Amino acid sequence: MTIRVNTVPEEARAFQGRRAGLVTRVVAAGIDIGIVVIALVVAYLGFVVVVFLVQGREFAMPVPPLWLGPVAGAVVMTLYLTRWWHIGGRTYGNHVMGLRVLDRQGRKPNIVTAFLRAALNVVFPLGLAWLVVSRQNRSIQDLILRTSVIYDWDVRPGFRAAPSAVGDEVVSSRRDGPKGSR
Repeated sequence: MTIRVNTVPEEARAFQGRRAGLVTRVVAAGIDIGIVVIALVVAYLGFVVVVFLVQGREFAMPVPPLWLGPVAGAVVMTLYLTRWWHIGGRTYGNHVMGLRVLDRQGRKPNIVTAFLRAALNVVFPLGLAWLVVSRQNRSIQDLILRTSVIYDWDVRPGFRAAPSAVGDEVVSSRRDGPKGSR
């Protein structure tokens, strides 16, 4: 006898598979930005420690040029988003907020789509504001690349959205689970 436990909170089940709204996506993005900022600060502090160990008594705190912070932040953020969207369709911020990025077939984005989506999000973050007027809850980035961000609290592997992922509403389904398991 197999006991199946539904990992989706009861309150969230009505939203499972639907496109995510602005507030949820902004909070997820804020979490991801925080992770990247922390990673950059840790990297800089590691660099300072190495410089200190090399210079010894003549140590002077290295001061990076003003342009380095924004450029490094943009590059690291693009790589972070690309990697996690391609691997599982979600970043840590998406995971915390119960979101997943899908391509037009309802699958996790391929590496090119994930990279282009990440680059567009970093270069033009205000594209997310399009959700306010979009009936389909899609950002400018989603419209250009034909992607969707849906509510998906299910952490089990094998997620695949139904073909309606490019329509007005996304309905999720399992490709590896028994029929009717939802």
